[in-house]
Amino acid sequence: MLTHALSRLALIATLALAAAPVMAQDGGNKSTPQSENIMSAETFESFVKGTTLYFNRGGQPYGAEQYKSDRRVIWTFLDGRCERGAWYNDGATICFVYETQSEAQCWNFLESGGQKRARVIGADPADDLFVVGQDKRDLSCPGPGVGVSYSPAD
Repeated sequence: MLTHALSRLALIATLALAAAPVMAQDGGNKSTPQSENIMSAETFESFVKGTTLYFNRGGQPYGAEQYKSDRRVIWTFLDGRCERGAWYNDGATICFVYETQSEAQCWNFLESGGQKRARVIGADPADDLFVVGQDKRDLSCPGPGVGVSYSPAD
């Protein structure tokens, strides 16, 4: 009887442990699931310094950001227009200030299962930006209405 009770207790404990990450992700709050790790500011800086990151959102291209060595950045929605700014950290939170915006945008950069992504503080994880590429190329920022438009005759 004691052996049977201990076996049931062990089974209940195993099931509770297996369900814990799911409950943390779907518990009605927007806390960071246990399987995600928030990158420290030092880790973030090492990851981005001198590179350009490319982001998808909802499986579609969303934008790219070039990170200079002095924490200056250039952001584009991939439309040829660029926003210049800078980033700073508040603990592990990474905040961006751009020339055309009066308030900082603050994010957590997350690592989970080899995937890196960015989440606006307090936002739904469904709105995360996923890092889908990284290189050392400068962004092309010609701006709107620059150059010659050409359409071949049909």
